[in-house]
Amino acid sequence: MITLRHVGITVVDMEKSLALYRDYFGLTVVWDQLEEGEFIDNLSGEKGVRVRTVKLRDEEGGMVELLQYYSHPRSNGANFTQKAMEVGCSHFALTVSDLDSVYGDLKKLGLRFNSSPKISVDGKAKVCFCRDFDGTLMELVEVIE
Repeated sequence: MITLRHVGITVVDMEKSLALYRDYFGLTVVWDQLEEGEFIDNLSGEKGVRVRTVKLRDEEGGMVELLQYYSHPRSNGANFTQKAMEVGCSHFALTVSDLDSVYGDLKKLGLRFNSSPKISVDGKAKVCFCRDFDGTLMELVEVIE
Protein backbone atom coordinates (compact mmCIF):
# COMPACT_ATOMS: atom_id res chain seq x y z
CA MET A 1 0.00 0.00 0.00
CA ILE A 2 1.25 3.47 -0.86
CA THR A 3 -0.15 6.70 0.57
CA LEU A 4 1.00 10.27 0.13
CA ARG A 5 2.62 11.38 3.40
CA HIS A 6 3.14 15.11 2.85
CA VAL A 7 4.18 17.85 0.45
CA GLY A 8 7.38 19.69 1.48
CA ILE A 9 7.74 23.40 0.77
CA THR A 10 10.94 25.35 1.44
CA VAL A 11 10.17 28.87 2.67
CA VAL A 12 12.13 32.05 3.34
CA ASP A 13 10.12 33.28 6.35
CA MET A 14 8.46 30.59 8.50
CA GLU A 15 6.26 32.97 10.47
CA LYS A 16 4.89 34.58 7.32
CA SER A 17 4.23 31.14 5.81
CA LEU A 18 2.52 29.95 9.01
CA ALA A 19 0.23 32.98 8.79
CA LEU A 20 -0.98 31.54 5.49
CA TYR A 21 -1.02 27.79 6.01
CA ARG A 22 -1.85 27.61 9.74
CA ASP A 23 -3.74 30.82 10.43
CA TYR A 24 -5.61 31.34 7.16
CA PHE A 25 -6.13 27.78 5.88
CA GLY A 26 -6.55 26.36 9.39
CA LEU A 27 -4.01 23.55 9.13
CA THR A 28 -2.92 22.25 12.54
CA VAL A 29 0.75 22.20 13.53
CA VAL A 30 1.68 18.65 14.54
CA TRP A 31 5.48 19.03 14.46
CA ASP A 32 7.73 22.06 14.91
CA GLN A 33 11.38 21.24 15.37
CA LEU A 34 14.87 22.54 14.65
CA GLU A 35 16.75 19.73 12.94
CA GLU A 36 20.52 19.46 12.69
CA GLY A 37 23.20 16.81 12.78
CA GLU A 38 24.27 13.75 10.85
CA PHE A 39 20.75 12.47 10.11
CA ILE A 40 19.49 15.64 8.41
CA ASP A 41 22.87 16.18 6.71
CA ASN A 42 22.55 12.71 5.16
CA LEU A 43 18.95 13.27 4.06
CA SER A 44 19.69 16.65 2.47
CA GLY A 45 23.03 15.71 0.95
CA GLU A 46 24.63 18.80 2.53
CA LYS A 47 26.91 19.34 5.53
CA GLY A 48 26.05 21.53 8.52
CA VAL A 49 22.31 21.70 7.85
CA ARG A 50 20.14 23.57 10.36
CA VAL A 51 16.49 23.61 9.36
CA ARG A 52 13.23 24.41 11.10
CA THR A 53 10.65 21.87 10.04
CA VAL A 54 6.95 22.47 10.65
CA LYS A 55 4.41 19.81 9.67
CA LEU A 56 0.78 20.87 9.39
CA ARG A 57 -2.19 18.52 9.04
CA ASP A 58 -5.68 19.01 7.66
CA GLU A 59 -8.81 17.43 9.15
CA GLU A 60 -8.43 14.30 7.00
CA GLY A 61 -4.74 13.71 7.71
CA GLY A 62 -3.18 15.35 4.64
CA MET A 63 0.04 17.16 5.51
CA VAL A 64 2.11 20.10 4.32
CA GLU A 65 5.69 20.35 5.59
CA LEU A 66 7.29 23.79 5.70
CA LEU A 67 11.10 23.99 5.87
CA GLN A 68 13.18 27.08 6.61
CA TYR A 69 16.92 26.44 6.17
CA TYR A 70 18.88 28.62 8.59
CA SER A 71 22.22 27.13 7.56
CA HIS A 72 21.70 27.40 3.81
CA PRO A 73 19.32 30.37 3.36
CA ARG A 74 18.27 31.06 -0.19
CA SER A 75 15.71 33.17 -1.92
CA ASN A 76 14.40 31.87 -5.21
CA GLY A 77 13.05 34.76 -7.25
CA ALA A 78 12.82 32.42 -10.25
CA ASN A 79 10.19 30.44 -8.32
CA PHE A 80 7.73 33.28 -9.03
CA THR A 81 8.10 32.82 -12.78
CA GLN A 82 8.42 29.03 -13.08
CA LYS A 83 5.68 27.67 -15.32
CA ALA A 84 3.42 24.77 -14.32
CA MET A 85 4.59 22.77 -17.34
CA GLU A 86 8.26 22.69 -16.27
CA VAL A 87 9.58 19.29 -15.22
CA GLY A 88 9.48 18.53 -11.50
CA CYS A 89 6.84 19.19 -8.89
CA SER A 90 4.77 21.85 -10.60
CA HIS A 91 2.23 22.62 -7.86
CA PHE A 92 0.16 21.24 -5.03
CA ALA A 93 -3.59 21.55 -4.53
CA LEU A 94 -5.81 22.48 -1.61
CA THR A 95 -9.56 21.88 -1.51
CA VAL A 96 -11.50 24.84 -0.10
CA SER A 97 -15.20 25.31 0.59
CA ASP A 98 -15.76 28.85 -0.78
CA LEU A 99 -13.19 29.65 -3.45
CA ASP A 100 -14.55 33.10 -4.25
CA SER A 101 -14.04 34.19 -0.61
CA VAL A 102 -10.60 32.54 -0.45
CA TYR A 103 -9.63 34.29 -3.69
CA GLY A 104 -10.64 37.68 -2.29
CA ASP A 105 -8.93 37.09 1.05
CA LEU A 106 -5.66 35.90 -0.48
CA LYS A 107 -5.56 38.77 -2.97
CA LYS A 108 -5.82 41.14 0.01
CA LEU A 109 -2.87 39.30 1.60
CA GLY A 110 -0.85 40.04 -1.54
CA LEU A 111 -0.84 36.61 -3.20
CA ARG A 112 -0.64 36.63 -7.00
CA PHE A 113 -3.17 34.68 -9.08
CA ASN A 114 -2.96 33.48 -12.67
CA SER A 115 -6.68 34.24 -13.06
CA SER A 116 -9.85 34.54 -11.07
CA PRO A 117 -11.63 31.26 -10.18
CA LYS A 118 -13.02 29.40 -13.22
CA ILE A 119 -15.47 26.50 -13.56
CA SER A 120 -13.77 23.34 -14.86
CA VAL A 121 -14.74 21.97 -18.27
CA ASP A 122 -16.71 19.11 -16.67
CA GLY A 123 -18.53 21.58 -14.40
CA LYS A 124 -17.57 19.67 -11.24
CA ALA A 125 -15.11 22.16 -9.73
CA LYS A 126 -14.20 25.81 -9.47
CA VAL A 127 -10.43 26.21 -9.77
CA CYS A 128 -7.63 28.79 -9.79
CA PHE A 129 -3.86 28.91 -9.35
CA CYS A 130 -1.90 31.32 -7.15
CA ARG A 131 1.57 31.62 -5.67
CA ASP A 132 2.28 31.63 -1.93
CA PHE A 133 4.63 34.21 -0.37
CA ASP A 134 7.68 32.34 -1.72
CA GLY A 135 6.29 31.74 -5.20
CA THR A 136 5.21 28.11 -4.71
CA LEU A 137 2.34 27.40 -7.10
CA MET A 138 -0.90 26.35 -5.37
CA GLU A 139 -4.04 25.08 -7.04
CA LEU A 140 -7.17 26.00 -5.10
CA VAL A 141 -10.20 23.83 -5.79
CA GLU A 142 -13.84 24.07 -4.72
CA VAL A 143 -15.79 20.91 -5.50
CA ILE A 144 -19.19 21.65 -7.02
CA GLU A 145 -21.81 19.01 -6.26
